Amino acid sequence: MVFSSQLFLFAFMPVFFLLYYSFAARWRNWLILAGSIVFYSIGAGSTVVVLLASVALNQYLAIRIHEAREPLRLRLLWAGIVVNLAGLAVYKYTGFAWNLVGGLASGLSLGTMPAAPAIPLPIGISFFTFQAISYLADVYRRAITPAAGYGEFAVYHTLFPQLVAGPIVRYQEIKAELRKRYIDEAALSEGGYRFCLGLGKKIVLADNLGTVADAMFALPPTELSCGQAWLGLLCYSLQIYFDFSGYSDMAIGLGRFLGFHFPENFDQPYRSASVTEFWRRWHMTLSRWFRDYVYISLGGNRRGSLRTYANLWTVFLLCGLWHGAGLTFVIWGIYHGSLLVMERLTKGFVGWHPNGAFGLITTFFLVTIGWVFFRATSLGQAFDYLQALFGLGAGTGGYYSAASYLTSDILFYLALALFFAFAPLEGWERLRVKNFHTMGIQLTFALCSLAYSALLLAANSFNPFIYFRF
Repeated sequence: MVFSSQLFLFAFMPVFFLLYYSFAARWRNWLILAGSIVFYSIGAGSTVVVLLASVALNQYLAIRIHEAREPLRLRLLWAGIVVNLAGLAVYKYTGFAWNLVGGLASGLSLGTMPAAPAIPLPIGISFFTFQAISYLADVYRRAITPAAGYGEFAVYHTLFPQLVAGPIVRYQEIKAELRKRYIDEAALSEGGYRFCLGLGKKIVLADNLGTVADAMFALPPTELSCGQAWLGLLCYSLQIYFDFSGYSDMAIGLGRFLGFHFPENFDQPYRSASVTEFWRRWHMTLSRWFRDYVYISLGGNRRGSLRTYANLWTVFLLCGLWHGAGLTFVIWGIYHGSLLVMERLTKGFVGWHPNGAFGLITTFFLVTIGWVFFRATSLGQAFDYLQALFGLGAGTGGYYSAASYLTSDILFYLALALFFAFAPLEGWERLRVKNFHTMGIQLTFALCSLAYSALLLAANSFNPFIYFRF
């Protein structure tokens, strides 16, 4: 079940919140836990047991880490990290590793391996695994104490608004609100605004631009022209931004309905003047997670330039693998790591770094090129698509030119998406409660977004969030 489905919008959400506001405060956490398990079970089926096992295991380890002494504390932390990553590896990377070994065996004429075993992927396992690791690490560092009980940790670890696609919320960020939170008119207004804004991003912009991107990436190399390739890539760049930032907005809005303040996850990343700045604005909770628990642990930038560059490559290799089990994601991660290293090199040796309009255009171009590997289903398709982008492919454009896909409605959605991606709208996603004139405009816009999204949802087929596969 996803936020942009009719089942969630017109059944689960109204029933859940009707019960939530009817319950006394002391029972609301238990309702959240029950609702989260139902929400997850509808989409993930029997793999909900993996989530419940994660709750039991990580709370037990957190308590033991808190009570134990060194060196047992460190051993328990590493045991927790290994077990959590092992579960992620089994469910997410078994097929990937199996196919790599099979390809190697075939290349060495060692025979053909049978097909990889079919292992159902628990939805959102990448997100709740990283949350569990941050929880154990923070308990080990004495930054937090363990949750008051298994029930409190279960509410945090299964919290349905951000369970399956983030943002990655650390326990310390909502610890106080797990025990006491306030819901007033401001919280409801902010929550409604962010939810409607996110729904519009997903249904109105991402899904409509995604139809063009899907059509272009589905064309065989012999039919893909340069113009079609650029149109498809531009639409995909905007689709993935509004799809994922839309989900984050909806999650933050639902959190406000419950009385929680989730961290922001996006800050107009396509307005970045460098790739370094892009990663401070894109999927911010993931970037901070890798910085705090991997990059700094590897030594960060404290052990010389070569070690810093190696750490950056390592972090983004892992970032690519986190996003997907495939060589295309590995290349995407290495590509971004290389861009960050090059920016540091030019700044350190030449004293120059990208900025202004030139930096913005260059950064968007480089990030957009990287999305080819993120979207392609294989390395072969990625390289064929790159050839078409730069006019080196054999594609003729088939029966339809790029312009034929730019119908009046697609042109409208494309223009709207470009405006919201690049216009200086800092802070627009946050409801300006203290400025009632601006707030009125924002709420009117949100209601229009809700109404139009509902119409499109009723008329069009269901299109899941891109990040649900992670």
